[in-house]
Amino acid sequence: MIAFVSDIHSNTEALEAVLAEVARLGAERVLCLGDVIGYGPEPRETLLRVIDVCELSLLGNHEHACMHQAPDFNPKARQAIDWTREQLNRRDRPRAENFTLWQYLDGMQKEYREGEMLLVHGSPRDPIKEYVVPRDADDAVKMSGCFGLFGEARVCFVGHSHVPGVYPEAGGFLSPAEVPDGWDTRSDRAIVNIGSVGQPRDGDTRASFVTLADGIVRFRRVAYDHEATAAKIRAVPELPDYLADRLAQGR
Repeated sequence: MIAFVSDIHSNTEALEAVLAEVARLGAERVLCLGDVIGYGPEPRETLLRVIDVCELSLLGNHEHACMHQAPDFNPKARQAIDWTREQLNRRDRPRAENFTLWQYLDGMQKEYREGEMLLVHGSPRDPIKEYVVPRDADDAVKMSGCFGLFGEARVCFVGHSHVPGVYPEAGGFLSPAEVPDGWDTRSDRAIVNIGSVGQPRDGDTRASFVTLADGIVRFRRVAYDHEATAAKIRAVPELPDYLADRLAQGR
């Protein structure tokens, strides 16, 4: 069994809850689709944990913005990423640890292929920044462009939008509730959005991730102490309270 996580966003409470469930399920591998950092209050802790437990982590738009600039970020997201950058450069922490964090960010790949799997943060067309959201199921040009880049893959795992679900090549969008027994990757090629560990946006406050075993993708949800994370966010003057408020709404 492989567990896929994404969009942790510096939320250690959510990450630890997910990792505990991953261990309970007996997953042999954990792969991360990016956005380990950004928004949340503990970027160093989440990065160090991902380095320790994940086989790899892809480059998300928040990692890209942290290393470069974020002109396309809204003011709240830019404020958070500027603070995150400062946290990764803290002078009160060992220089070797800072170097490890930045070296890991610099080594993140834009995409990863293995057998019939393709992994990206955003979309096959733009692995870092393009969203795939439910309304895109009706955009034939966008979806055909994405599937045209699959190569040997039958399933492409993505994150970024924080909204979990399946986009079959035949068309449409299936929410996790519509595939309660999972999605069989042998039935049709599909894009699978695994949702967000640390900042769900589908109206459900629980952390979201997926597993793959015997060709079946299953959506998983885990409750975590989002109030504890929100309190940590509010304790940081540089982080907007809005980032704490949305955790209680799953938005």
